[in-house]
Amino acid sequence: MKKYLAEMFGTMVLVLMGCGTAVSLNCGSDTASVVGTAMAFGLAVVAMAYTIGGISGCHINPAITLGAWLSKRIGGKDAVMYMLFQVIGAILGSTLLWLVVTNSCMTFTGTTTGANSCSGESVAGGLLVEIILTFVFVLVVLGTTDEKKGAGNFAGLAIGLSLILIHLVGIHYTGTSVNPARSVGPALFQGGAALCQLWVFIVGPFVGAAIAAGVWKLIGGCCCKCEK
Repeated sequence: MKKYLAEMFGTMVLVLMGCGTAVSLNCGSDTASVVGTAMAFGLAVVAMAYTIGGISGCHINPAITLGAWLSKRIGGKDAVMYMLFQVIGAILGSTLLWLVVTNSCMTFTGTTTGANSCSGESVAGGLLVEIILTFVFVLVVLGTTDEKKGAGNFAGLAIGLSLILIHLVGIHYTGTSVNPARSVGPALFQGGAALCQLWVFIVGPFVGAAIAAGVWKLIGGCCCKCEK
């Protein structure tokens, strides 16, 4: 149960800090706000990786959990429970953000939820962006956390930095999700387009994660002849 709770609290912190920064900086209004938001999400992952990594592996993302399950690094039961508690954590993080915003001088409407949407872009384009960026992100996660070929204690740093890079690329197009749980929580509060387009930010990351698992199996899988 501890690992499930760790995933819940880790995802809560990711959503609260990442989306909270997007709200505070009015992400998208200028270059500085985009860079700041990207850094916030990446730093939140780094912080949680070194906080709960030893307990749950710090997935805090259903797409990563799917990739780990497809790579046979986690069992089916744990994968389902991880995803469930990640979504709960995202909702908790969004609730805390809602409480902060509604009890301040800010209004919890529009983009102030940190919710994802394909605003200004086609849904098909947004879906493609989420698939590609999640593929890159999950591939980095699978590679850096591999027991034999991974980055060891530096994995958390590499993953966090890659998330910053991915946000710098994707914020303009979709707000960058690459994480179904991170999209569910804010969308429940914002509603509208964010809720109607929520499927994009669930399907896209899951497809990208599945592709990443297949690619990692191809390039990083065990080669018995090479290891003899």
